[in-house]
Amino acid sequence: MKELCIGDLKIKLPIIQGGMGVGISMSGLAGAVAKEGGVGVIAAACIGMFEPDYRKNFLEANIRALKKEIQKAREITSGVLGVNIMVALTNFPELVKTAISEGIDIIFSGAGLPMNLPGFLTKGSKTKLVPIVSSGRAARILCSKWKEHYDYLPDAFVLEGPKAGGHLGFKRNQLDDPEYALEKLLPDVIQEVKYFEEKYSTSIPVIAAGGIYTGADIKEIMDMGASGVQLGTRFVTTEECDASTAFKQSYIDSYEKDMEIINSPVGMPGRAIGNEFIDKINRGEKRPVKCPYKCLKTCNIESTPYCIVAALVNAMKGNFYNGFAFAGSNAYIATKIISVRETIETLIREFKEALPSKK
Repeated sequence: MKELCIGDLKIKLPIIQGGMGVGISMSGLAGAVAKEGGVGVIAAACIGMFEPDYRKNFLEANIRALKKEIQKAREITSGVLGVNIMVALTNFPELVKTAISEGIDIIFSGAGLPMNLPGFLTKGSKTKLVPIVSSGRAARILCSKWKEHYDYLPDAFVLEGPKAGGHLGFKRNQLDDPEYALEKLLPDVIQEVKYFEEKYSTSIPVIAAGGIYTGADIKEIMDMGASGVQLGTRFVTTEECDASTAFKQSYIDSYEKDMEIINSPVGMPGRAIGNEFIDKINRGEKRPVKCPYKCLKTCNIESTPYCIVAALVNAMKGNFYNGFAFAGSNAYIATKIISVRETIETLIREFKEALPSKK
């Protein structure tokens, strides 16, 4: 596997661990992946949920928790660390400012176009900015607008295809359409980015994500021009993943038929492991009582059938009676819980086995 360079950051393995919320990828998982030479990513969404004053002081609790998690990850490793901050979060600006002030290496940002992200950079900041997009058009818009308003170009892009877990940047009818497959989208994004690379004599790597699970998958997509890959689902069934053992076991116990597309309260389709909770939602049996905080810009608590954050927090803790697990399309492949080191060693071995044999 070739080294991945994002600006002046040299990443030994071109593997980024996807940011998974709520509470799935925190300092434990991120630190372990970064220690092995990849990029470890902390998911910032509702990260303050374990703070005692979370319900009363939503903003302060999240800022405090993000600082703690970045610092804890830094105690584990001197490797490259990132934070995933969704544009759809109502506290997006505060979380971005916090991550930059803590000296995070990379901010990954999706669930909307992060049009004003470069505006948060401070003098002397070395934080790299990597938008998550689902089309070449989105990449072009961000490059154009960032250059026009901030004289700044994205340091890289993550192209997330329709096989990813969690919220998806596609319409429901596009998810199984071959025209929107990751392999189809990748050349378009690379081509759009190439224009800006050549015009401004810079490098903007494109990192592929969504449905990539094995080392052979990594080789295949990198042969198509991706500079690196982002994997989320593969790292859930690791010892260091911050979710409960029950959450990890839900992946191991799942079958391909259990991978389900749901309509999320935030107005986007999402991929999850089907269970009784989701069945209840589909039957119209679940209704929210109240919302002590408005964490997502697109959530209307008056009409939403349930609280997405509460459901994800419950699942993270192993309470599937009141929640469900987001998962990528290949989650059912997992058979056991192993360490991050063993996972990465397996990916490297699978990658090498996919190389053409020398005669």
